[in-house]
Amino acid sequence: MSSIFLSHNHNDKPIVEPIALRLAEIFGQRNVFYDSWSIQPGDGIIDAMNKGLSAPDLVFYFVSEHSLKSKMVELEWQNALFKASQGKCKVIPVRIDDSSMPAVLTQNLYIDLFSNGLEAAILQIVNVAQGNSSFTPQHLGFSNISYEIIKISSNETDIFVRASHYLEPHPHFVILTKDTEQEISASLPDLGMARQGFNKDIKLNDGMTYNGIFIASIGGSITPKMPLRIRIKWAENSLHSFEGILHQKGADEWRTLPNIQA
Repeated sequence: MSSIFLSHNHNDKPIVEPIALRLAEIFGQRNVFYDSWSIQPGDGIIDAMNKGLSAPDLVFYFVSEHSLKSKMVELEWQNALFKASQGKCKVIPVRIDDSSMPAVLTQNLYIDLFSNGLEAAILQIVNVAQGNSSFTPQHLGFSNISYEIIKISSNETDIFVRASHYLEPHPHFVILTKDTEQEISASLPDLGMARQGFNKDIKLNDGMTYNGIFIASIGGSITPKMPLRIRIKWAENSLHSFEGILHQKGADEWRTLPNIQA
């Protein structure tokens, strides 16, 4: 059974923790060194890290702006790279933002979470086995995309949908409202072409019912440097109702987006 070390900076835990949990389910928690459960109160941090790096089969180094600036993370992956040169372990870089790979690792094939998304990266990382975990997850509610609202005029509002870490390839959304089809409209002013339609009486899991404007970018995507701008326009005597945004995650799966300003 493989032993795994996850080398990362604490600022990247919202990305790393879902991967750690999946690996723990497959390999067993004892075989996955993730500091949040591998280092206990009273343990020496350096000693615990050295013990975790003493004989791992796999070292996943999560490359990001934060980890590239961390001296401790640098020591971890350089130590692992030395062991790899002796055939004692394998180092797998995982790129989680648009940072450049360290020159010494450019010869290594890496997992590109930033370009391919979280689920695709997890499928590349995980393997076969299973174990129990008493660890309490803290980042399961993480959302790569969220939105903010900027009012343009009394009847117009821009909604910016932003990706915080990696590319979102399917920008399909429903704008929830209590207005009717004649009272509200949506567009993508920066892209021009979009698929859209009005849906009445959408019932959510909490029992609430809304109308909704479906809007999707044709051939576009959302990245941390390129948000999607959705412009909402209301008729003069409308309710001016905006009740949230749903994001399509699968054929029959829709999730509510968090508001950055909330």
